[in-house]
Amino acid sequence: MITNDYSILNEIGFDLPPVGVKFSFFRPEEISPLEKDARLSLCEMLKTAQAENRSFYFSKEHNETCIGKVIVGMEDFAPFAESGQIGERLEVFDEARCNNNLYQFVPKLKKDTVNYVLFSPIDKLTYEPDVLVISATPEQAGIVMRAMTYSTGEMYKSVCTPVMGCAWLLIHTYKTGEVNFVVPAIVHGLHDRRLYPSDTLLIGIPYRWIPTILSNLRRMPRHLKGSESLEAYYANFEGIMADLSEKVKNP
Repeated sequence: MITNDYSILNEIGFDLPPVGVKFSFFRPEEISPLEKDARLSLCEMLKTAQAENRSFYFSKEHNETCIGKVIVGMEDFAPFAESGQIGERLEVFDEARCNNNLYQFVPKLKKDTVNYVLFSPIDKLTYEPDVLVISATPEQAGIVMRAMTYSTGEMYKSVCTPVMGCAWLLIHTYKTGEVNFVVPAIVHGLHDRRLYPSDTLLIGIPYRWIPTILSNLRRMPRHLKGSESLEAYYANFEGIMADLSEKVKNP
């Protein structure tokens, strides 16, 4: 059941539609499964839902070519992977021990608590997502992130590691309830799969933040007066300072 109105996001002009991701124990009835012969990583599934503008789910029955099934709790890491062998061979890390150290930080869902992962562009949503994912230019990301802090004063946070970016975008966001953003250009799998332009930011919004951000996008100024040009910035800022300096003379 949909309780939020996501239409305001269409006004920002994203190249790809935002996608709602949901972790489900039970098989969804309202959307179809990913094709049986599909061989995609979890981050490629996200991009597929965006690029093809369609809804689907994946499960243990599907092939997943990276660590997606592990981070959603469907499988365990292979011992050779968790020992750090992959990262060393990829030349992301100096030695296996460096890659091994990273595994203590990587967020995962509890084993066997998720059987299906649903992906749906916002215009096709039939459920409220656990995590809303937005791919944006830096300027667009600035609008979305400001909608988080506009009525709350919440600080911006970006938490990630050089590999397994999907874990931080989806699982960390879901488990902590914190908005997180990831830069694909500095994350190995996201970058080398060439999924997004180099100036893209991926923003993960957990379910508890969705209403606030949607509401603030509707009522806050989307483009600030001082952002039109450097001259406009200084004129606006100096005008504010002069006005306040005058007012404090007679508080």
